[in-house]
Amino acid sequence: MLNTRQNNILKMIVEEYIRLARPVGSKSICTFLNLSSATIRNEMAYLEEQGFLEKTHTSSGRVPSEDGYRYYVEHLMKPKEMTGEDVLKLQTIFKNQSLEFNDVILKSMEIISEITNYTSVVLGNASLDNRLKKVEVVPIDSSNVIAIVITDKGHVEHKNISIDCNISVEEIHKMVDLINSLLVNTPIDEISEKLEFEIKPIIGKYIEQHEAVYNVFYNAFNDFTIKNDIHFMGRKNILNQPEFDSVSKVKNIVSKLDDRQIISNIEEDESGINVYIGKESKIDDDVTIVKTKYIVDGKAGTIAVIGPKRMEYDRVVSILDYIKKNIERWWLWVRKQKKQ
Repeated sequence: MLNTRQNNILKMIVEEYIRLARPVGSKSICTFLNLSSATIRNEMAYLEEQGFLEKTHTSSGRVPSEDGYRYYVEHLMKPKEMTGEDVLKLQTIFKNQSLEFNDVILKSMEIISEITNYTSVVLGNASLDNRLKKVEVVPIDSSNVIAIVITDKGHVEHKNISIDCNISVEEIHKMVDLINSLLVNTPIDEISEKLEFEIKPIIGKYIEQHEAVYNVFYNAFNDFTIKNDIHFMGRKNILNQPEFDSVSKVKNIVSKLDDRQIISNIEEDESGINVYIGKESKIDDDVTIVKTKYIVDGKAGTIAVIGPKRMEYDRVVSILDYIKKNIERWWLWVRKQKKQ
């Protein structure tokens, strides 16, 4: 642990760098702390030795390291009280009884992205939220088709399926017709079970190669990767940050935000508001993710804010905590209103 003076210096450096996005020198903080430049330089050198600060190549000032940000978040930061304007914008959502549950989450996170100028993301549990709307197949050649699953939430997923040469495309289409007749509106995570107990017993009446065709579709649905319904708000906001000012960095972060598997890993298992800095984010060394898990009436999901390491931690933590609590309050309020 650092002493009081070192804590004050580190706190000021982190907050100045967050605010200005440029290295912080001793002269810029000595007046505020009523200390000499020499004393502050000595303490800054010590903080650098301890791994909390880093020196840049272009300036004599210092910037926080990942360890510095982590120390700040855990020991120095105090959640920032939300402004009346921010609360008012969010309350227009949470006081609207006519909205659907998903719309409340998406609209509130859209406001977060707007007022913070960071990127926000919602990962809902697709197995709870998505129901089968339609299955289609597109033949590629004699041994391959593409199966397309469409859900009621507009989620579309494709899967290349290899079929035995003895199975005709006509048999495949018969199976698709059977699924669309009997399984529409079934939750995605229940499809395999319904295939087993509702389709399998009758498939032989309609399809000659019924065992082979059944196995193709049963395995395909088991392998489908529909896990999270992912929604971005303010995706381009993160590109406006000074940290991503080169073409290579822009390409890198864009490709990662487009990678469904990487973004699915944002899903949060822990309760509370959790902060993942730099390498901890598993997206990019210059990125921080603040995220939390919500569970409302069996609907589980993650809400998160993605920004630079130089993020307004105190503000984002407060706002995300406010959203999490009000999502749960909104649901209880709406349920109570409907019972009356």
